[in-house]
Amino acid sequence: MNQDLQQQDVIVIGGGLVGMAVAYGLACRGAAVRVLDQGDDAFRASRGNFGLVWVQGKGHDLPEYARWTRSSATRWPAFAQSLLADSGVDVHLRQPGGFHMCFSDEELLERQARLQTLQRTVGDYPFQMLDAAELKARLPLIGPAVVGASYTPQDGHVNPLKLLRALHTAAQAKGVVVRSGVQVERIDSAPGEFRVVSRQGRFVAPRVVLAAGLGNAILARHVGLHAPVAPNRGQVLISERLQPFLDYPTINVRQTDEGTVQLGDSMEEVGFDDSTSSEVLAAIARRGIATFPLLRDVRLVRAWGALRVLSPDGYPIYQQSASHPGAFVVTCHSGVTLAAAHALRIAPWIMGATRPEELQAFAGERFLEDKVFSHAH
Repeated sequence: MNQDLQQQDVIVIGGGLVGMAVAYGLACRGAAVRVLDQGDDAFRASRGNFGLVWVQGKGHDLPEYARWTRSSATRWPAFAQSLLADSGVDVHLRQPGGFHMCFSDEELLERQARLQTLQRTVGDYPFQMLDAAELKARLPLIGPAVVGASYTPQDGHVNPLKLLRALHTAAQAKGVVVRSGVQVERIDSAPGEFRVVSRQGRFVAPRVVLAAGLGNAILARHVGLHAPVAPNRGQVLISERLQPFLDYPTINVRQTDEGTVQLGDSMEEVGFDDSTSSEVLAAIARRGIATFPLLRDVRLVRAWGALRVLSPDGYPIYQQSASHPGAFVVTCHSGVTLAAAHALRIAPWIMGATRPEELQAFAGERFLEDKVFSHAH
């Protein structure tokens, strides 16, 4: 076995959007970082997501999550500029605000109640409820089946594949060492030191960050943490390139910077099956056509399924181990929205700064008492 005991300040296990955002943030603060990435046999949540930077409606029953999400969305413009400067990759951040379409009066009223609850608990939480006529004035190509929508000015979207590339390029430009094809077998610890053992070598650092997505469930146990994450499948459709017709992201339809249209937002509990199903894809297509009837005649060019990383209540798990100080777990299902917070707020905490106030709500121990499963979507 290759003995690779070169000392780093931090080892990050996981090279997806979460791990690389943390690694980049750490490197920006001068830390020597090594990322251990499983490689292409991993469940690649980072390559299958919808690309939204989305605040609207999130955390309506957990104000800390609403605040945490907003803290990331407001930091995204500076974060995107930093990535562009360090990587040369434009992730195409656009934050014109976003729409959540409603197809019945009941849905519209429920939506308004949810956003009013958020406004009461969070404070500064701007939103508008639009009826069909007001919505058509903003989005002329909207379909007649849409009775109205909510709009919030904080929402946006990026190109998620360009984001992953930008994070890898920028992090490595800052000195992060990325080792791919590493299957971590266990994490041993001694005072002030973690030894990550794999078939590809052993890696030593005083701090270790678990950002391995679905792999965190097992890895967390090695360092006294509790991260009961499970897979949740989302399916996505991609159309051919179209002339620009949609200047805003919506919860289930968005036009990318390349002109294609992305349709999705399914949630399925099917274990580790990341395949697609015609039934779900047909439902996604029907909803997309009901939203924007012009899509009826558009060719679809790709479809895929991807596994989200969800905790039992759908909210993130952020925690430093009490029994193994220096070991952290960082896991969530909104790796795009929260990338700026991971780089700019989680990374300083890992290096010894005060823990962000919102994180007190996201310890893994909450699941030892609360068995309720409700998605934070």
